[in-house]
Order: sequence, then C-alpha cells, then structure tokens
Amino acid sequence: MKFQFIFFCFLCTAFSLNAQVLKYTNGNNQWNPDSLGNHRIVIFYNGSGKVAHAKIDWRRRDEHPEGKRLIIKDENGKNITILGVEGFSRERADVYFEATNKGKYFVYYLPYKNEGRSNYPKGVYLKANYNAPIKANKVPVNASFLEIQSIDAFNSFYPMEVIATAKETAAVKSKYISSSFIVFPEDRMYPIKMKSDLPYRWIQNEVSKSFKGSANRGENYAFQLGIYALKNLKDVRVTFGDLKTASGKVISSKFINCLNTNGTSYDNKPFKREVNVALGEVQPMWITVDIPSAASAGIYNGKFTIKFNGESKAINFNLTISNKILADAGVGTPNKQTRLTWLSSTMAQANTVVAPYTPLSVEGNIISLLGRKFEINSDGFPKQIQTFFNDEMTAYTEKPNNILYEPIHFHFYNTSKTQEKFTTSNFKIISKDAGTVRWTATNTSDNLEMDLEGALEFDGYVHYVIKVTALKDVDFSNVDFHIPFEKGSAKYLMGLGEKGGVRPDTVNWKWDVANKNQDAVWIGNVNAGLYYNLRDENYVRPLNTNFYLQKPLVLPKSWGNDNKGGVQINVKGSSMLADNFTGARTMKKGDVLYYNFNLLITPFHLLDTDFQWDNRFYHKYGDLDSIKSTGATVVNIHHATPINPWINYPFIESKKMKSYINEAHQKGLKVKIYNTVRELSNHAYEWPALRSLGTEVYSPGKGGGFSWLQEHLDSNYLAAWFVPEIKDAAIINSGMNRWHNYYVEGMNWLVNNVGIDGVYLDDVAFDRVTMKRIKRVLTQNNHPGIIDLHSANQYNKSDGFNNSAILYMEHFPYLNRLWFGEYFDYEKNNPDFFLTEVSGIPFGLMGEMLQDDGNPWRGMIYGMTSRLGWSDNSDPKPLWKAWNDYGITGSKMIGYWSENCPVKTDNPKVLATVYKQKSKVMVALASWDESDAKVNLAIDWNKLGITADKAKISAPNIDKFQAAGNYSDGKSILVEKGKGLILIIE
Repeated sequence: MKFQFIFFCFLCTAFSLNAQVLKYTNGNNQWNPDSLGNHRIVIFYNGSGKVAHAKIDWRRRDEHPEGKRLIIKDENGKNITILGVEGFSRERADVYFEATNKGKYFVYYLPYKNEGRSNYPKGVYLKANYNAPIKANKVPVNASFLEIQSIDAFNSFYPMEVIATAKETAAVKSKYISSSFIVFPEDRMYPIKMKSDLPYRWIQNEVSKSFKGSANRGENYAFQLGIYALKNLKDVRVTFGDLKTASGKVISSKFINCLNTNGTSYDNKPFKREVNVALGEVQPMWITVDIPSAASAGIYNGKFTIKFNGESKAINFNLTISNKILADAGVGTPNKQTRLTWLSSTMAQANTVVAPYTPLSVEGNIISLLGRKFEINSDGFPKQIQTFFNDEMTAYTEKPNNILYEPIHFHFYNTSKTQEKFTTSNFKIISKDAGTVRWTATNTSDNLEMDLEGALEFDGYVHYVIKVTALKDVDFSNVDFHIPFEKGSAKYLMGLGEKGGVRPDTVNWKWDVANKNQDAVWIGNVNAGLYYNLRDENYVRPLNTNFYLQKPLVLPKSWGNDNKGGVQINVKGSSMLADNFTGARTMKKGDVLYYNFNLLITPFHLLDTDFQWDNRFYHKYGDLDSIKSTGATVVNIHHATPINPWINYPFIESKKMKSYINEAHQKGLKVKIYNTVRELSNHAYEWPALRSLGTEVYSPGKGGGFSWLQEHLDSNYLAAWFVPEIKDAAIINSGMNRWHNYYVEGMNWLVNNVGIDGVYLDDVAFDRVTMKRIKRVLTQNNHPGIIDLHSANQYNKSDGFNNSAILYMEHFPYLNRLWFGEYFDYEKNNPDFFLTEVSGIPFGLMGEMLQDDGNPWRGMIYGMTSRLGWSDNSDPKPLWKAWNDYGITGSKMIGYWSENCPVKTDNPKVLATVYKQKSKVMVALASWDESDAKVNLAIDWNKLGITADKAKISAPNIDKFQAAGNYSDGKSILVEKGKGLILIIE
C-alpha cells in the first residue's frame, strides 16, 4: 500500500518544557527490520561526556511498550550500551546511553524476531533489557531528538497512528462533560486507524462542527466522521438529507450512504448493521457520496447528524465540486477511497444464463435444463431427476439416466409404527424465468404445517426452504428425510467423512461441527449424480483452508437436533437409500424448524476436451517470448510477482500488468491473474475502512502474525499468508460479506481496464452467488473468462476433514479447470479417487496435478498433466509434443470407466483410456498394480474403425515418459509399477 507519506512534517508538543519537534521520515530500508524492527529514533549527541541523555517523545500506539526491548546503535552500526531508562510510557521515555562519539545514534524501539513457518510467521517482540539509571549516569538532557524513521513509508505511524497524550485527551474531554460523544470529521486521505486512542492530528486540528471537501463531477467521494465515545454508545446512527447549492442545485440523498450502518449485501439484500461504541473507543463512520456526472459544478452544503439515545451532533458539510467529469468515477485512484462504493454494488446480480447453459423450460411439472430434467411431485419435492449424458461425458443421449428410485420425501414418526399423514395443497409454480424457476407447496397433517419453497437454477442448483410449524404440542421418535437413489446410478460416493471412490455398502455419519466441516455428500455415476447438503435458516459459511476450527459450521437446529441427527446410506431393496435422520424431539405449539436442503444435479455440462488440449497453462511470471516458446498458451500470474505483488489485491501495479497483458495478447497468449477471496493483503488501500466495519469483512481472531499486523491492527484478526521476500502480510476474510461486491466490481474493472483473460482461484471463501457474478463479468463482451480453481486437500484436521470437491462443488458449473492440488496423493490412492476427487470428469470438468508434480502416466487416462512453470520439475512439454504429434485436438475421449471404451487390458489394475481420431487412436495406459505387469490388449476393432490385420501399434518416444517401442500384436506389453504407456494404433 502506497499511503501518501509526508517526509518533513512537524508535530509540536506542548505538554512539557522539554518538548521537542518531532519529524517523521522514511528510512528507505537502511537497516534490517527482521532483527532491529521497523522503527527507530534518530538522536544527535554533541556533548563532551560519556553519557548521553535523550528525552524521546515518541507517542506510541502499542500497549505496554515498557516490556519491549530497546537497541541502540551508532552511525557505524556498533551496539551501544544502554545505561538506563526512566519515565517509560507510551508517550515518552528518558533514555541514557553510552556516548562513544559525537554524532548520530539510532534507538530501535520495536525489535522483533520471526518464529514459526516462513509463510505463517509469529512476530515475537524482544523483551525489555534495561533498568533505571544509576545516580552517576543521571545527567541532564544533552542529546537532541531529530526524527522518527520507519523502515519505509508503508510502515510509518504518521499521522493517524501518532497518539494524543493522556493530558491532551483529557483536555478535549473536559470541554464535553455533558456529552456522550465527540465527533471528529476527517478527510478521506487520512483514514482513521486507531480504536483506543485519539490521533495527535485531531489535537492539532481541534474539534470542528464543519467539514470541507472537494471532488469532481461523477466521482465516488468519501469522508469520515470519527466518533469518540465518552460513554458506552448503542445503535449510533448518521442521518443526512440532500446536498444543495445556494442557487438550488441538488445532489439527492439517495446518492449518499453510511457504509457502517447501511448498504447492499453480497446476495443483493438490504444490509443494515447496528453500530455500538464502547467507552473510550473511536469509531469511524465512512460516508460515501456518489456524485452524479450530471451534477452541476458548485459548492454544495448539507448536514450530517450523528444520533445516539436522543442526543445528536450535526456536522456542517461543504463540498466543492469542480467542472471536471471523471468518466471512471475516480476508481482509477483507489487511494482516495473511491472504490468504497463498490461494497454495495449489485453488478451482475440478475440471474441471467451463463454459457454454456441454456434457458430453463417448463412443461407441466417437468423443468428441462442443459442435459438434465427435474420433475416436481405434487407435494413440491423432487419426483424424478434425470440426466442425458453418455458414459464418456462427450455427448448427449436420448435415453435418460434416472437418479431417483422413488420421490424424495419426509417421514415424521410419532412412534416407530405411526407417523404424520400429510395432505398436499397449494402446489404451484410461481415464476418461470430463463435462469430460475420457483414453486411453492403446503403439506399439512394433524400436528404440522410444512411450507415449502423450491427453486431450480439453470446450472442444476436446487434450493429448498422447508418451514415446519407445530400446530399442536407433538413428540417425534424420529424425523427421516429420504433420498432413494436408483442403485445403478449410485456407484460412487464422496463426502460425510468418506474420500471419493466406490460407494461403501454402508455409511454411518453423525454431526460433529466443532471438528468436521461436513454437511454434504455426492452420490452418483460419471454421467449422473446428485449432491445434497443439510442446512437451516441460520447457516453461515465457515472458514476453510487452515482456518475451519476458528469459525466452524453452526449446528443446524433441525437436522442436528443437539447432535442426535445423522445420515445412514445403504442399499434398501432395489434402491440405495440416503436416510437423513434427526433422532427424537419435541415441538411445542407454534415452534418452527427449518429443514432446508440444497441439491446439485451432476454432471453440469459435457467435457470440453479441446479446451483442455488447446489451453496449456504456464504458471509463472516470466519473459513472454520464452513462455511462448514452450508451447504454453495461457499465462497464470501468481501473487508476489512484479505485476501482481499483493495477494488478492491486484490493483496497485495495474499499469505494469496492463502493459504485460497487452504484449502477451500481441504474441497470441492469454493472461490470467491470481485473485480470490479468502485473505486480503495488508496493502489494500481500504483496510482501515474495512476494519471500521467490525468483523464483517475481516474474521475475528487472536491477532499476532507478522510485525506489521501487530503494530497497525493491534488485535481481533486472523493472520494469514505472508510473503517474506516482499513482506506482504494477509488477513483472513470473515466469510460472506460485502467485500464480495467489491470483488465483483474489481474483476469487472480488471477485465475492462487491464484486459485480464480470467482468474486463478487459490481456494475461495465465497459461495455460488459470487461465483456466478464473476463469471458474468469475466465473460462479458466475449472475453474468455477462464477460471481455474486450485485447492489444497481439505481432508485434514485444520480443514475439518472435508473433500475439496464437496467444498467447492457449487462453484464447479463456472470453472474451466481444476488443479487439485497440494497434499493429494497420486501414488497411494486408487483410480476411483482420481476420478471423483481429482479429475473433475463426473462434473463436466478436467484438471491438472500439483503435488510432487503429479503422476503423468496416471494423469493421462484422465487427460491431465502437471502444470508448467509451477516447479522446476513440473514439465508437461513432452506430453504436449506427443499430443501435437498425434493431433489430439478434435479427438473423442473414451475413458476406462465407460463400457464403450474400445481398448481394455486383461489386468484390472492396468486401465486404458482412448483418444480416437477417424483413422488412428491414442491409447493411454496406467497401472495401479503392485508390481511391473505384462498386459494384453483387448481391442474392439469395429469400434475403433480400424482393420485389425492392417493396424500398427507403437509407442512413440516421449522424453521423461517412455522410450519408443512396437507392439504389433498388442500382447505382453510391459507396464512398469506406478507408470504407464502411450500407444498409437493406426
């Protein structure tokens, strides 16, 4: 973050005869902060004795500074002995030290050392190492205090983190004895950063009942009202009216908002928040004024009134608007906080259909969508769900794949032998839009009323709200929600503590939200499946990727039932039944429970194999000519690179990024950038405003982490990823919040102003609402909009033993590629794990491998390679060459999982996938045998369209993969343990 830094600024202290003039300057990285800290005092000694005494008026924001070490060095870097310290406080200290020479001395006052992992450091401040001075060393002040230096401008405390003294603060408070609060209007260029102290700037400027600002026509203007609480404040509000000129020109109040109390949520709902301020704390209230381009130039006046419990204070607002019109609303200069308006953006919220999906169509109770049909029963629940994808996932079929054995339904058991008998009424489809179809129904029994709301979206997402109201006091021995699967459509299972693979005969699962991020399961085949999750009206998306335990799932009151609930999945007759049970419970008359659930009908679309072959990713910033020479076609720009240095804030070096992308486009390359929501760089210009929103955007936590975070944020945050080379320190986002609106607007800006061709998502902390929105803005006006998702394996304690594919399945409809990922074991897991958890194929996606650069032989039977540029040994170029030599683009992929695969082996542990062209075939073999194996090919020559007695079977030479060979009869082909072969039949 490049906050404006004033190098020669003077703070005049008036509390002491020994007051000195403080000057804050940029240290220009003249010392090593990892051993000496980020800040130092420059002292000049010109005395004759051997003891120097400096009175340092440092006005520190850190609590208990007396417990932290001081290090003093001379101009040559030699350590200087501290002879004593007295009067040590946040405001000042008297420091006595050994004066070896006349000249400058440097007092480093926040030295720290980094412990822990390099990317998750724990900055530990060195403990104090001084005592009071002995009498002989207590000389008068004889050294002058020249300046306070920070290692660089970004680390500076000036001016908004330089504290007012207790005496100065008391003097301000004494003028408002009868008030509950004081209001300090503040300019947007000086974001309020301290919660527990007044900045000295406010002492200098004094309390004012007016504020003046200047802006341009069309600009997103912002300013602050700093509220200083003289007692505990509850529900503080800001009111305002229109802004008017003397001649009667008006800017309507509809263009004005207080971000801290009002706005629009990420899911397009009105946002309201109560602001409470504890005694002695400072609360910034950020006000945005979106000046219309049509507004006339002039001086506009208005009032902003802060109200609490009948008490109010009005600030006279004066805004001078120039005649200049900003076409971009000023968002090209985000350091002016012009993008805060984005927090309430509704961009791309309309549920328009996104390619390759098609508009929904309704015939009776059957809704048709891309490759699938959804039939609604008279009670509002799904009657049948069908898909129309072939086994290979490369074409549609006329014959349906039925997912359900019978309709989905509830049982409310009063006893083991009796249950509620429901009567259905009022079923109706209430809206039919291209993107969403909605319906309602009411089901009533003697004791219950069940109000149902259902909605199906164009991508196959189904949302059910089931409100159950007790009409009388009633006891239940159990509540069962049954999803009866067609057994033939339930070969695989993933979720509820089970890794992806062939479905076990029985799954028994219980709720354990404190430790497990588990509330969903996917069951199906490659070409027909169903994901479902169980939730209630209080669902909040938990944190993920290392931080689940800090913000876990909230146990749904209905399904969880004080941990009595669970799921049992097993075969029942001709069906495979998913029994979602709650255990015994009692409802009193008028009690309401929500048994909400969501479905995802898979696959989402056909495989786009040509996209896989033609879009070859290079995952590293570098020289574009060199990248193009590798055969790569898409460059992924990670964070911590010259054009995208700050994690998830790709705006600061946007000019460099645009230049790079323009050059790439000239060379026929596409460029995607790292930009996700999970954590946010401390270099974001808006971080003080975001912190003013409490824990809406940033997750609460124990603080700590890298020194910058501790020195500028104090506490109540979660430290996240850190890049030591550039000292980029991120903070964890809290989950679903208005930052997602900003994220969508940011993507739109990057597409239209920088020219990005897509994004690389590195685990995400947003849901499908935001994913749909970014897909819309990324693909606007025929932009490529390529999105690939990387995930580290979530199946571990810190992540709540979830499956990455389960966690992100709601995002899959909008992805172009998967990259799963760190900690995925490609050696020990079986083919079914590869297929379900890694490849993406059952969902219409394809992927790449990461951990230890993948297993190229096994990857090839799923069309996967490693990713070029990610590591020194990640090199798919030889396979790319093999693809080119064969001409894989336009081929038909027929995977080993399909009964139609025309090439098989006689060893069930050596699998074959075919890539078929008209007159030739590429066959990928991969082994899971425990030892080297010789296999014989079983070839259906009719399906290949090749005459057997004229066919030639050979293995091309592929560097780092295989040697050339001929296998004329397809017999006794040696396949090494854990490896495979690529054969060409022609």
